[in-house]
Amino acid sequence: MSMQRVGTRQEWLAARLELLEAEKALTRQSDALARQRQALPWVKVEKPYRFETEQGGQGLAELFRGRSQLLVYHFMFGPDFRAGCPSCSAIADGFDGVRVHLANHDVSFFAVSRAPLPTLLAYRQRMGWSFPWASSLGSDFNFDHGVSITEAQQRAGTGGYNYQSGRHPMDLAELPPPVVETAACCGTDPAGFVRERPGLSAFARQGGEVFHTYSTYARGLDALWGMYPWLDRAPLGRNEQGMWWRRHDEYDA
Repeated sequence: MSMQRVGTRQEWLAARLELLEAEKALTRQSDALARQRQALPWVKVEKPYRFETEQGGQGLAELFRGRSQLLVYHFMFGPDFRAGCPSCSAIADGFDGVRVHLANHDVSFFAVSRAPLPTLLAYRQRMGWSFPWASSLGSDFNFDHGVSITEAQQRAGTGGYNYQSGRHPMDLAELPPPVVETAACCGTDPAGFVRERPGLSAFARQGGEVFHTYSTYARGLDALWGMYPWLDRAPLGRNEQGMWWRRHDEYDA
């Protein structure tokens, strides 16, 4: 740990006030982005997606659980995975605390993955979570919402991700070692691992119809990582050299 410049309290206060102005500007920009996000046109969902849930087979409208809004976290957990993505798992550690508040503000929450429902529920039990999780296996839901691609798309480099068309960096024939290691810890091969991608999608229900209102991917999910807002305020910040995080039951005591 290298020592930062040491100054007087007066020097610190002057620098802190300068930073405060920048923080306020960022907050105002974030508020403006939220308004722009909410002003996006809604797109009617025409396809009859089906999901396997703990209550049986259900359509997208039923995931709203009687509320007018639905947030879906696209959790990377493919049909051949034996465990969920550790990055998605780190994000999911915050779901149970938040979803109670969402539910009392007219917003339902679901995680959705392509793994079979029994596999998802077994992993949820291992991790000590209780949020609702649905399997979209056999549905086009993941593919239509940009978080899964086919083997053919992967080979041709036409899958795209995060609104970018063409070959994605994760479609390379030789993937970086951290990706290979992460695939192994999920019990799948690297190519199969990167055919699943993380994301968040929002939906609205109005007049018996369902609308897709928003989706975000990649670093658009940064705000959902519960640890990062804390690390961004710690003395050394994120201080990352590679993928340091683990599933919460895999850290050394």
